[in-house]
Amino acid sequence: MSTHLATYVALIHASEATLADSFDTIGQGHANHPDVLFTCQALAKMSRQHVAKLQPVAARYGEASDVEEPQRLHASGVGEVRSGAVGLLRDLQDLHMLATLVDSTWTVIGQGAQGLRDEELLSIEKAARKDVSRQLAWLVTRMKSAAPQALIVAPPADPPAAFTPGRA
Repeated sequence: MSTHLATYVALIHASEATLADSFDTIGQGHANHPDVLFTCQALAKMSRQHVAKLQPVAARYGEASDVEEPQRLHASGVGEVRSGAVGLLRDLQDLHMLATLVDSTWTVIGQGAQGLRDEELLSIEKAARKDVSRQLAWLVTRMKSAAPQALIVAPPADPPAAFTPGRA
């Protein structure tokens, strides 16, 4: 049917799966913050449900096999957990960036669904975007909560070396 829609179906499938895995990684890595652990588990479940709901859409439109964006993001930023207060803040930012990719991809898919008059896909997109909005809202709220502690109170991981004029 639509080759370009197949590209976006593959992109959203991979992005949602990557987001779910990344929420799990960050949640487990920051398990000393119970709110992070349990909320990340719940948000990962949302993304996995989106992947499951995509199955009939993928069967109808296909999935392109040359989509790399989420894997690049996952491999370069969200695959490992950083330590400390600043590490948590940066990990939350990474999740936010990935969730933003998911949100914008669903937006594009929604426009395609409208053009195709595909009510099933449009329904999936609307529900998924509502969930992604919740994911993004929690991430922003948690970053706002973590920022003062991380940026002002927490000691640096490695204290800066003493500055000596004339030394490089």
